[in-house]
Amino acid sequence: MCFHTFQSSPQPILPPSNLSKPSVLVVLVVVVVVVVVVVVAVVVVVVVVVGGGGGIVVVVIVVVVVVVVVVVVVVVVLLVVAVVVIVVVVVVVLVVVELVVVVVEVVVVVVVLVVVVVEVVVVVVVVEVVVVVVVVVVVVVVVVVGGGGIVVVVIVVVVVLVVVLVVVVVVLLVVAVVVIGVGVVVVVVVVVVVVVVVVVIAVSVVVLVMVVVLVVVLVMVVVLVVV
Repeated sequence: MCFHTFQSSPQPILPPSNLSKPSVLVVLVVVVVVVVVVVVAVVVVVVVVVGGGGGIVVVVIVVVVVVVVVVVVVVVVLLVVAVVVIVVVVVVVLVVVELVVVVVEVVVVVVVLVVVVVEVVVVVVVVEVVVVVVVVVVVVVVVVVGGGGIVVVVIVVVVVLVVVLVVVVVVLLVVAVVVIGVGVVVVVVVVVVVVVVVVVIAVSVVVLVMVVVLVVVLVMVVVLVVV
């Protein structure tokens, strides 16, 4: 004889359901029902026993009134809870939307600042190239034609650089106020001033070195011509 043993498949272990946990509203309803039952029992006892045996009509009226009052109270409480929950959800959604808007505005401002900085660097480089050409021409005119010394050359270079720097800063401030808006003018001004100062200092050093080299070359040419 053959014996076959059939083993039943193991049952999956289900996670405990959240339905088994009484919610706040269920507890509230149970408490209200218990209070209603106690109040009705007390009223019936008072009416029937102490009050001299009131009729069934009085008992029914009292029970109905108490039940209606309790139901109204429960409905009002549930409505208040629902309104509070809806208000909280709406406020949370509004806060999230506002945060997203703020992040988008910050990204836009950063992009605008990057574009402005790039444009400023390009403008400053172009202006400084023009300044270098002008300074070279002025130095040639002053040294070769007018016979001016190195002091005159340095003064001309410094004056030209200061004028160009002032013009560039004023133009950038106007662009910041008109195009970008007053809200980020301070940030734009700080960034622009820092970039302009750094670029101007670097290019000015290069210009001064070029001027010195040019003066030395011109002096050597003049000496060779005189000799």
